[in-house]
Amino acid sequence: MWLLFAILSSVFAALTSILAKVGIEGVNSNLATAIRTAVVLVMAWGIVFLTNAQKGIGQISQRSWLFLVLSGFATGASWLCYYKALQIGQVSRVAPIDKLSVVITLILAFVFLHEQFTVKSVIGCILIGAGTLLMVL
Repeated sequence: MWLLFAILSSVFAALTSILAKVGIEGVNSNLATAIRTAVVLVMAWGIVFLTNAQKGIGQISQRSWLFLVLSGFATGASWLCYYKALQIGQVSRVAPIDKLSVVITLILAFVFLHEQFTVKSVIGCILIGAGTLLMVL
């Protein structure tokens, strides 16, 4: 099931870039990000209440709260930067650079989460990095 959701995530992320580039025309990038965020907020809480997941709020540890909030700040910063880049750059150049997050994520997972690098993941990182350079140069 994780593979299906991962594939759907990539399809929706691709649509996000295209729809955002069209929608951001003539709109301040920060305002556009706020509108997008409001939609995501309503959608996410709608799913929480639809699945009755709100009952778990009281069981979230302080540590989890801290890291979820920090993750939210990182997401917000990412979205603000992404929308500004989309506003002033070409989607075909912005999106590949954004996907360098895969390489950065693997490095951070190795450093902070002590996840193991495999030969496949190292080769994949190199190929993603090289592919990104090839696409934006």
